[in-house]
Amino acid sequence: MKKQLVILALLLTNILSVSAQKKYSVYAVGFYNQENLFDTCHDVGKNDYEFLPSGSYRWNGLKYSHKLHNMARALSDMGTSVLPGVGCAVIGVSEIENAKVLTDLCNQPELLSRGYQFCHIEGPDTRGVDCGLLYNPKLFTVQDVSLVPYIPTEKMDSDYKTRGFLTVTGTIANEPVAFIVCHLPSRFAGSYYREVGAAQAKLVKDSLLRVNKDCKVFVMGDMNDDPNNRSMAEELRGKAEIEEVDKGDMYNPWYNILVKQGTGTLMYQGAWNLFDQILVTPNLINKKGSKDYRDLKYLKCEIQRMPYLFQTEGQYKGSTKRTTAGGVWLDGFSDHLPVCVYLVKEQR
Repeated sequence: MKKQLVILALLLTNILSVSAQKKYSVYAVGFYNQENLFDTCHDVGKNDYEFLPSGSYRWNGLKYSHKLHNMARALSDMGTSVLPGVGCAVIGVSEIENAKVLTDLCNQPELLSRGYQFCHIEGPDTRGVDCGLLYNPKLFTVQDVSLVPYIPTEKMDSDYKTRGFLTVTGTIANEPVAFIVCHLPSRFAGSYYREVGAAQAKLVKDSLLRVNKDCKVFVMGDMNDDPNNRSMAEELRGKAEIEEVDKGDMYNPWYNILVKQGTGTLMYQGAWNLFDQILVTPNLINKKGSKDYRDLKYLKCEIQRMPYLFQTEGQYKGSTKRTTAGGVWLDGFSDHLPVCVYLVKEQR
């Protein structure tokens, strides 16, 4: 605990160059792909048969309860390297089956102790996975929740049903914020479908800013693309450098994490991808060396690398510890790592 507090103090001192008289509040915003958080019951109209007691995963009450406990542990630890005992104000999640699994998740002791609640709207995805938003009501106040559908642009795809864009507006630190939680089409689909999704997420973001130009918008999710892919860099207009961000753009701090540091959130064939991203609008960044934190501003980003999220032995040592791999139940977490961005505001 003392070490974490020292880290926080140094972080604020070095980055903010704070005077002794000023005090600052720090908030964490996260995202975490839950990798197949299914209950054990069939949802009518959904292709969830693999995750039934009779399905290929032999998904039973024991495995479900372990999955809930494991994910709650990781979710509660997100952001605590900077905010010990507090964690994230908001966490976007993907690959959750329904409201029941979110209820069960928030009732786990690790999350229940902080009073986490959730936003969710049932989506049309045929596999039955949705996006959701967990939040601490002491730190984030919800105002509106909507699900903007992913709209196929080609006639041949008119029956294509996938995750939409869960859009939640509210306030943090008495400022208007909005979260657009995405899970773009998988890599089994062509890149075109993710580019369409990113373009539609941008339209949602732009519409929120037309309603309120002061709203601070976060586009987050499992993008199934890296920050330097066309969907993120061109369609969503995510810029790698703060000074490059112009009107209509977004700042994507994960670009340099992947390209310059060579690390990511998902390992495939021994190489890292960084599919899990949180992008922010220009009103959340300081440019030209400014350290104006009178209103809410982006501070830094961080991949959450709790040691227990990794395999420690065997062929896949160093990879993420999944719930199931190769038909074997590993009693793990997810094939993705969680991510956080930190925000700061001067107390006045």
